[in-house]
Amino acid sequence: MTKTSSVSAAEPLTQRIGVLLINLGTPEATDYWSMRRYLREFLSDRRVVDAPRLIWLPVLHGIILTTRPGASGRRYAGIWDKKLDESPLKTITRAQCGELAAHFTENAVEAENIRVDFAMRYGKPSIAEGIDALLRQGCGRILAVPLYPQYAAATTASVADKIFEALMARRWQPALRIAPPYYDEPFYIDALARSARRAIADLSFEPEVILQSFHGVPKAVVEKGDPYYDHCLETGRLLRDALGLEEAYCPTTFQSRFGRAEWVGPATDATVKRLAAEGVKKIAVFMPGFAADCLETLEEVGGEIRDIFLKAGGEAYAALPCLNASAEGMDVITALVRRELGGWLPAREKP
Repeated sequence: MTKTSSVSAAEPLTQRIGVLLINLGTPEATDYWSMRRYLREFLSDRRVVDAPRLIWLPVLHGIILTTRPGASGRRYAGIWDKKLDESPLKTITRAQCGELAAHFTENAVEAENIRVDFAMRYGKPSIAEGIDALLRQGCGRILAVPLYPQYAAATTASVADKIFEALMARRWQPALRIAPPYYDEPFYIDALARSARRAIADLSFEPEVILQSFHGVPKAVVEKGDPYYDHCLETGRLLRDALGLEEAYCPTTFQSRFGRAEWVGPATDATVKRLAAEGVKKIAVFMPGFAADCLETLEEVGGEIRDIFLKAGGEAYAALPCLNASAEGMDVITALVRRELGGWLPAREKP
C-alpha cells in the first residue's frame, strides 16, 4: 500500500509560498542508539555510498553500525550544546531559518504570503516533516534550499531525491523549485571574503598561511562526472582573488576522508603537518563549503587538525567560523532565496 502524507488531502493549497532551508543532518543525541539510527540512515543512502548493496549492507550492519556509533557519539559529545540538548548544526540552521523569516516580515505583503521552515536530510526535523509543515499552512508553492554551496550527488541530489519521495504520496502536490548550487555567485564570494577579513582581523596573531578546507570526496566520484571537486576549486580561486592572496598563501585542501578509497586532495591534515615541518608556525583554516558549523568544522578542523599542526611544531592555529547566521551568512541565503523566488514573490507595497 502506498504510504500517505500526514497532511489531509482536503486542506487547500493556496498561492502562499513556503521556503524550506535544508542542511545535512544531525543525531538526536550522542548515545549509542541515537548515533546508530543516524548513521544507519546516512550510510544507507545510495548517494552517499554507491557500493553494491550485497557488499556494502553486510559491512554496514555487521561492522560499522556495531563499532562506529560509540566513537561518533564521543566526537559529537565534545561539541554538543548541553543547554539546548542538540548539535550546533541544528541550532545554527534554526537561527538561519528565524533570520530569514524575520526578513520577510519587513514587508506586509511578504509577511502574509511567505512561510519559512527548516529540515535535515538525515535526522529530524525530516524533509517530509518540513514539507508537511509548510503544506499545513497552505503553501501551494515551495522553494527548497539545499545549504550546500557546491553541488555533489551525495548532498544536493540526495536532498532532491528525498523531496520527490515525500511528494510521491500526495495526490495534490505543490509547485516546487530547488535552489541550485551557488559556489561561484558574487554574493557568496563577497560574503566569504568579508567574513574571512573580519575573522582574521580578530585573531591575536597574523597567519603565515590561510587554508581553505572543503569536505573531500572519493576520486571515483569525480571520475563518474560529479562536479563537486571543480566547484570547490572554483570557489577557492574566486575567494583568493577577492582577498588578493596568492595560491601558495591560501591553498585549497580537502578533509573528512573515510574508508580505504583514494580521495581528492591535497588532504587538510597532511597539509598542516607538512607546513609545520617546513617551518610555518601560524595558520588559519577557513571552510567555505559549510554553510553552518558542524562536527567536521568544530571537532575535526577545530580539534583534530589543530592537534596535528601543534604536535608537528606549529605554534598558533585558528579554525575560522563558517558563515552561519551572521550578517554575511544571511546576506547569502537572502540573496539566493529572493533570486529563486523570482515570479513567485508578491508585488511589494509602494511606500
